[in-house]
Amino acid sequence: MKNLLNKWNSISLILRIAMGLVVGIILGLVIPKATVVALFGTLFVNALKAIAPVLVFILVMSSLAKAKGSIGGQFRMVIFLYMLSTFLAAVVAVLASFAFPVTLTLTDAVSDAAPSGIGEVLSSLLIKIVSNPVSALLDANYIGILAWAVLLGIALRGASDHTKQFLGDLSNAVSTGVRWIINLAPLGIMGLVFDSISNNGLDIFTSYGKLLLVLVGCMLAVALIVDPLIAAIFLRRNPYPLVFRCFKESGVTAFFTRSSAANIPVNMALCEKLGLDKDVYSVSIPLGATINMDGAAITITVMALAAAHTMDIAVDIPSAIILSVLAAVAACGASGVAGGSLLLIPMACSLFGISNDIAMQVVGVGFIIGVVQDSFETAINSSGDVLFAATAEFHQWIKEGREVKF
Repeated sequence: MKNLLNKWNSISLILRIAMGLVVGIILGLVIPKATVVALFGTLFVNALKAIAPVLVFILVMSSLAKAKGSIGGQFRMVIFLYMLSTFLAAVVAVLASFAFPVTLTLTDAVSDAAPSGIGEVLSSLLIKIVSNPVSALLDANYIGILAWAVLLGIALRGASDHTKQFLGDLSNAVSTGVRWIINLAPLGIMGLVFDSISNNGLDIFTSYGKLLLVLVGCMLAVALIVDPLIAAIFLRRNPYPLVFRCFKESGVTAFFTRSSAANIPVNMALCEKLGLDKDVYSVSIPLGATINMDGAAITITVMALAAAHTMDIAVDIPSAIILSVLAAVAACGASGVAGGSLLLIPMACSLFGISNDIAMQVVGVGFIIGVVQDSFETAINSSGDVLFAATAEFHQWIKEGREVKF
């Protein structure tokens, strides 16, 4: 049994995930009633969600407590890259929506409460920063977790070496636990795929095909053209080996977990493989899960403009530019969990004077296509977190004359 387990672990994780994917599809088609298979997916995602807040809190606090040099420049660049990419994603969505206008057959309204304006989104973010640290950990409030981890990490810079060593040992222990969970990804992906195949047929592609094509097309354009172009400008070399590695090792799991927060441990493991500075990526990766929201900006923009086209509302260029900025800022308020961007659609619709009742019907359409839309959205969001964290650090390496390998 031990030899069999060792042989299984010796196989590439990506190959094992691909095997789990195939098995999940087959089981979903052959025995769709075997709901116990879906339990593997639920357990895997819940385990990642459970350990991610603890991982972020301990890693950030430990890294800042032990940090010796100034790394503020890299953080500023990472934040700039995150925000630039999110804004350009909204611009791409505007252009695509103008080129391929989509109208909707509106469904019954949904009852979820949505923010009424950008002020409410920003206010909510500020309140999350000062939330109780224990509550932040329990609720997976990553803004609050980051704020308290940074505060305590800076305060502990003057602590004794023994205290810093303890934090380092604790960080390593949690990281080891994360690696154990990630090794269960093949079973988790199998369960998640089975759940999607058994519960959602192919009807979603026929009923909302054009809308999905615009959404997914925009996301692929940003992931394969816009983001690599940004990386190429800063790295001055072919970025696609790095882009495809981020897709392969981060985007695949994010596609099925549909949660940027749950994918934080996966991204940190990839950053470690890339040889990035743990002091930097332990902060930039959870930050990216909060503010690097290309897919969310695309979803908000496309759905808002689809509502405008459905209502025969003419959208001019200035309004489109304002929408791009609004979507980029609002996307930072997306929750980092499945469907987190959809409740921000009414806020964008309000820019065109669309009533909340109509806007919430558009949200209802979003939930219908969510199994596809949210999967692609999370995949490009999460893989982009690693791409830009690596771009910022590799840019610094190039300036210092160090060798860069993807």
